[in-house]
Amino acid sequence: MTNPLRIIFAGTPAFAANHLQSLVERDYNVVGVMTQPDRPAGRGKRLQASAVKSLAEVHEIPVMQPHSLKDDEAVEALRALTPDVMVVVAYGLILPERVLELPRFGCLNVHASLLPAWRGAAPIHRAIASGDATTGVTIMQMDAGLDTGDMLLTSSVAIRDDHTTGSLTDELAVLGSDALDTVLSALKHHQARAVQQPDSGVSYAHKISKAEAEIDWSEPANVICRRIAAFNPAPVCFSFLNGQRVKLWLAQVDESSRITSNPPSTAGEIVESSKRGIVVNCGDDSRLVIQSLQLPGKSPVSAADALNGNAELLAIGNHFGSSTD
Repeated sequence: MTNPLRIIFAGTPAFAANHLQSLVERDYNVVGVMTQPDRPAGRGKRLQASAVKSLAEVHEIPVMQPHSLKDDEAVEALRALTPDVMVVVAYGLILPERVLELPRFGCLNVHASLLPAWRGAAPIHRAIASGDATTGVTIMQMDAGLDTGDMLLTSSVAIRDDHTTGSLTDELAVLGSDALDTVLSALKHHQARAVQQPDSGVSYAHKISKAEAEIDWSEPANVICRRIAAFNPAPVCFSFLNGQRVKLWLAQVDESSRITSNPPSTAGEIVESSKRGIVVNCGDDSRLVIQSLQLPGKSPVSAADALNGNAELLAIGNHFGSSTD
């Protein structure tokens, strides 16, 4: 039986599309979809539809792609759909107050953190990079602030050592879809029991910049490994080796030995190249093992496969560093 709520769904990337797919599969009445305009992508810079738009078209759901929600025409198009609620998942535009107040039950956001931690654009990346033990999703009643609304439901998951942003995003998409279904199936109940976000524990997940992806080998190995995991699959961490830009996809802390050389060994120096990986000196007398990397013009491969044909480049004694080294 179709849920009677008239839902407008606003979202853009694959994470959002997973939530839209869940709503469709669970027979919710999605009367319209709002997503970002098509963007140039790929080497040819051809316009590419968002994951949400592509999915909406498959299910023949009307799609709106306003460049701004300050436009009266866009707002009136939303109003014409007479929505009961708007569900917002990684949409990418700030909703003005008149849009927030337009649906009968307001706007709900699925945010990929346990608020008030990691408000903002990149909560999954920041949680992994910071070494958080847990994260999760929050279903929030949106207000005019940046992820400051009352919480209707939270659901948590442990962050494992083998998590990347890619794999954790997939898990949170499932967690978020289930949590959203729980809220929508008893919306009045959850809104009546909404909890205000605490003032303590607030942190901000600023947008990821490509400059952050360059490795600083003077940092401890655990910090570098977390960043490599957090920036996988994008923007992908990198460093320079003999003038070549090498992308680092997977790494782990080398627990097999501690550096005891005197004088101290050089950060970024390769000290082992073997089937188990490329072992590199880091700061704080630590080492990491590169398990997967990507050489210029090549696909990502295991360290063992990279050594085949590139043994000289990855030889013991060579140094990772910056482009200016």
